[in-house]
Amino acid sequence: MRVMIAEDNALLREGLVLLLSTAGIEVVAAVDNADDFLAAVAADRPDAVVVDVRLPPTFTDDGLRAAVSARKLHPGLPVLVLSSWVEDSYAAELLGDGMGGVGYLLKERVGKVDRFLDSLRRVAAGGTAMDPEVIAQLLVRRKADDPLAALTAREREVLALMAEGHNNTTIAQRLVVGEGAVHKHIRSIFAKLGLSADDVGHRRVLAVLAYLNA
Repeated sequence: MRVMIAEDNALLREGLVLLLSTAGIEVVAAVDNADDFLAAVAADRPDAVVVDVRLPPTFTDDGLRAAVSARKLHPGLPVLVLSSWVEDSYAAELLGDGMGGVGYLLKERVGKVDRFLDSLRRVAAGGTAMDPEVIAQLLVRRKADDPLAALTAREREVLALMAEGHNNTTIAQRLVVGEGAVHKHIRSIFAKLGLSADDVGHRRVLAVLAYLNA
């Protein structure tokens, strides 16, 4: 897997390079600003990118805006966003474009190496990897016209765990229920969100994106 990194903190940037290289992942570029990141992506599309939300020059949401631009340049480009907090600006556009391959982790989670690498690989494969705290805050900020209003409390729990990237077995273990019950809840979620029965894997991503964009 070929990965690009955009992180202005030199210590964290070099730490990510070392971490990924040790895991057998090729880091094709590691830059400290949004402009260089976009230039690198335009010159050589990677398999995935890891982007800090706040990058030079403004240190506000430059990284997140660059990630959105990179996805427009290369539709479906897997993007794993890192941040010290949840940033609303441009997040809905990134998470809700319907293409999958998105993740949003708080930087404090990067220290959990196995979890970080698993999240990156999941995003690179077209899935999602959302930090539970990010999910919690997005839920609090939900719009009044929530498209998920028809879901039951249990179905929301299942969908939240899907957003974290867990499979049915893990969801069942987390909720202390059988896998059959989880499967039933997921079928109900798909039906209530109007998702077709064409592609189960793709429907999971679409359901999660609907959840995050709510």
